[in-house]
Amino acid sequence: MARFISGRAAAVTFSVLALTLTGGGIAVAQTTTAKPAAQTGQPGARPAARVGQPTVTPAEAAQARAALRDVSPSFVAGSASFAVVSGAGVLLRGHDAVSATRYGPGQYQVVFNHSLVRGAYMANVGDAANCCVPPAGEVSIAPRLGTPNGVFVQTVDSTGAPSDRPFHLAVFTP
Repeated sequence: MARFISGRAAAVTFSVLALTLTGGGIAVAQTTTAKPAAQTGQPGARPAARVGQPTVTPAEAAQARAALRDVSPSFVAGSASFAVVSGAGVLLRGHDAVSATRYGPGQYQVVFNHSLVRGAYMANVGDAANCCVPPAGEVSIAPRLGTPNGVFVQTVDSTGAPSDRPFHLAVFTP
């Protein structure tokens, strides 16, 4: 009997499907040069969320380097890693995720045990419990500046104001 799909491809496909179904969508980081909503005069326009990441401290840089040295023997290039993080910035569960840090309202860093330089990220607001619908909001994600194994996550409420929201993050590496 012919084998049509590898186990690794099936795992990645299942992960993407599960994240999409649980969160109702996929967040995409987007760079924009548009004026803030207050200057556009458009009715109903949301205020622009904060942009920019907090500076990486020497302690955080050392933690990220240590995590890179401790690559899990189960890590396989071309696989999916994930993290489930509470609104308080606590790493609740994950695969290859080492730590999560909350910097301020709606700003988080998630560190993994392998390089994410050529990776792709997907995130959605999602409750950490297995029972509940998450609070409304949006997620923006970007590579963590100065940390090759980190992801910067920013969450906002439905009005666009920075707000602590629990989230699910998936990382796919080549």
